[in-house]
Amino acid sequence: MPVYHYVALNHKGAKEKGIIEAESVKQCRQLIRNKGLLPLETYSARQTKRKNGEAKFTGKSASNYTVSNKELALISRQLATLFAAGMPVEEVLTAVAEQTEKPRTKSLMSSVRSRVTEGHALANALRDFPRAFSNLFCSTVAAGEKSGHLDRVLDRLADYTEQQFYMRQKIKNALIYPSIMIFVSIGIVGFLLEFVVPKMVAVYSDTGQALPLMTSILIAISNGIKSYGLIAVGLVAVGLFFFRRHLKNDLHFRERIQHMALRIPIIGNATKVINTARFSRTFAILSSAGVSILEAMNISAQLITNIPIRKAVETATNRIREGANIHLALKQTNYFPPMSLHLIASGEASGQLENMLERAANNQDNEIKQLIETSLTLFEPAIILIMGTVVLFIVLAILLPIFQLDQMAG
Repeated sequence: MPVYHYVALNHKGAKEKGIIEAESVKQCRQLIRNKGLLPLETYSARQTKRKNGEAKFTGKSASNYTVSNKELALISRQLATLFAAGMPVEEVLTAVAEQTEKPRTKSLMSSVRSRVTEGHALANALRDFPRAFSNLFCSTVAAGEKSGHLDRVLDRLADYTEQQFYMRQKIKNALIYPSIMIFVSIGIVGFLLEFVVPKMVAVYSDTGQALPLMTSILIAISNGIKSYGLIAVGLVAVGLFFFRRHLKNDLHFRERIQHMALRIPIIGNATKVINTARFSRTFAILSSAGVSILEAMNISAQLITNIPIRKAVETATNRIREGANIHLALKQTNYFPPMSLHLIASGEASGQLENMLERAANNQDNEIKQLIETSLTLFEPAIILIMGTVVLFIVLAILLPIFQLDQMAG
């Protein structure tokens, strides 16, 4: 059943906004009147309103809605709690839609409920909104429906999503201070090059003396920035635009760039740890939900953002399909750390693969946290050292001619 947004007047003359399910616009307005409201505007999820209050078709629907990790974690937690209480699917979705505060999220959950009432399974209904619910989320929910442990599966998904959200939030918060330092340092250097250096150049040119090499370099940089600075910025911006566009559209080019990134010491190691940890965590969630090993590996591989690592895992999946052990197939990729491989091997031998995958994922998550903390700890003094060196260079380049004048006067 379609979902409609509405704006109506209550008995006090105040405007109220809401969402309602109806077969048509006419029925929607009638249902609004049944609530004792006077409908002013009604438009479906595939419409947006004009300034004059009329509805305009835009082609955008709830299928284009996105939700943040924080919202997704909250939705997962609410679904898990309500399913654990034994409530039917339609009632659960109705309750979640009523509890959410954001209109777009409310419309999204109402649209999911509409598809469930039409006879679709919950996982299939969620798949109609790919930008809000990932393949991992939908596949795990489908496995939970088949196994009858949907509440536990959703609880695990909520834990995973919350962990991802807090990790990103921690990185963002840790980058605030270095970012401020970079902008302030760039501002100081720009001020010196724009206002201080030209005045000093005018003073030195009147003396007619030979300038030190450091001062000559600084003057050349200052003149270059004044003459070609905007052009250089424009060229860099255009180059980055085409690079990102080419990186997005050309799969072979993106693979080569990502393969080169894996060879960079710190960046390559971080990329390996992050992607293999995501694979292990997803593999563990899907396995515990009752998904078959091959299907779980295929889904988990699709969540790996680095193409060379993804292809290596897909090759490992094919080896497992042919009868190879999981840890031996993953070992041949040369991307998984030895500790994770040992844990997976123990899980295969003992029949506790899900638990060992969980431990491997936790071990890699701890490694990621240590890597991030170490990188951020070294990042701040590195910025101070670099920008301090630049400022020192500018100050020395300005003062050296003055020292020469003092020596000549002496």
